[in-house]
Amino acid sequence: MLEVKNISILIDDNYYIKDLSFSLNKNDKLAIIGEEGNGKSTLLKAILGICSYAKVEGSIRCNSKIGYLEQTIEEQVLNQTVFDFLFQDNVDYWNKINDWYKYLEVLQLSDTVLEQTMRTLSGGEKVKVRIMKLLLEENDILFLDEPTNDLDLPTLNWLEHFINRTTKPIVYVSHDEVLLEKTANKILHLERIKHKTECRCTLKKASYEDYIAARLGAIEKQTQIAKKEKREFEQKQEKLRQIMQKVEYQQNTISRSNPHGGRLLKKKMHALKSQERKWDNSKRTEQPDLEEAICFFFDEVYVPKTKTILNLNIPKLTVNEKILSQNIILEIIGNSHVGILGKNGVGKSTLLKEIKKQLEKREDIKVGYMPQNYEDTLPYDAYVLDYLVPSKKQEEITKARTYLGNMKFTKEEMTGKIKTLSNGTKAKLFLVKFAIDKCNCLLLDEPTRNVSPLSNPVIRNVLKNFQGTIISISHDRKYIEEVCNSIYLLTPDGLKRPTEKEFFL
Repeated sequence: MLEVKNISILIDDNYYIKDLSFSLNKNDKLAIIGEEGNGKSTLLKAILGICSYAKVEGSIRCNSKIGYLEQTIEEQVLNQTVFDFLFQDNVDYWNKINDWYKYLEVLQLSDTVLEQTMRTLSGGEKVKVRIMKLLLEENDILFLDEPTNDLDLPTLNWLEHFINRTTKPIVYVSHDEVLLEKTANKILHLERIKHKTECRCTLKKASYEDYIAARLGAIEKQTQIAKKEKREFEQKQEKLRQIMQKVEYQQNTISRSNPHGGRLLKKKMHALKSQERKWDNSKRTEQPDLEEAICFFFDEVYVPKTKTILNLNIPKLTVNEKILSQNIILEIIGNSHVGILGKNGVGKSTLLKEIKKQLEKREDIKVGYMPQNYEDTLPYDAYVLDYLVPSKKQEEITKARTYLGNMKFTKEEMTGKIKTLSNGTKAKLFLVKFAIDKCNCLLLDEPTRNVSPLSNPVIRNVLKNFQGTIISISHDRKYIEEVCNSIYLLTPDGLKRPTEKEFFL
């Protein structure tokens, strides 16, 4: 159905993918993983022929119709009504009406959504409508770039079942480890090694869990072999060095009256040096060349356990005069880690903005806010270091560079503008800013959705051990389980504790 042969992708004369070949057939569920900025989205666009910013080499053969869920939405699409977005591209509304109602039900959308513009939908609702469009178009192959972004738990559950049930081949980029574990049967791992100067592509027919386990096992085995061979080599070298020192001493002390003995020692020294060169040139197992993992921490952050952080009472939560929820009561004390769940469109992001308005007036806490839409607060035309260190003090710039380096920002990313960063790198930039500003109260709207599944465990562990307060919205099941020690479900009737069924849907 799709054959990619010896494809290479260059951006600014740097290879992001080199000599990659794979084929896609019925029932294939190929997950593309890798750190931010490694070319995952670029690969999808290159195969589709819409990657204008990169040079693409190699051959791509496809005789099937590909549906593409892009990570971002164009401005002109945001201004369309949902009806126009779904049916303007030769999708016959009347022939599709039964399918449309079916998808409305499974995606938990109201039929009044047709009258809304795309801009007025919540983040999760936008994703649902775009998924619906792909399904109505009856594509043969699906390319999904971050399909789980902002989706509520019931829709995540449906998406997993859909991917597993359909025979259509699917290629997807996702940072949702649970989705990867439950659905992938092929893994394409894109890496940039040797300080991001070289690329490496690893393609395996395996589940995500099996691939990670095999990879870690191979790394551990290679590391042990390399250490053993290095230790044995050093022992041989030391023994050879001692023998050479002894022969050299004998050469210096042998009598001139014994030329035959001198010739024998010279011959022996020549043989020893030949052996030394042979060992130096011998091939030994190298330490695994891996893409360096991120290293991140918060320093000097603390909130007393008895300190009142929030005492919220909202009779009506509204947006554009529409009541989303009412009678919202929330009290947070100390260094609690609160997770807020809820269906798409119920007002979670709106609620977090209301909490921000209340908390940012406080002088006794330092608030850090990561919105769902990064452009809401990030100055996209600003330089990264100017954003992190407005004072431009050299000591603080050096500290910021250290944080960015630990987060694996390249030199170009550190010195460039924010708008050039990938979404995952922007998410990391927020965390660096919070650490530098010593924020002790974090308001996070889907904090892990753009971060790679390889970096997410590190970030989850840091946030789990964060000694300040966290109020977050998330549908990342591993994040909720590992980071949040207090969970609420936002409903039209306010906040409540979720039942086990509501949480594990």
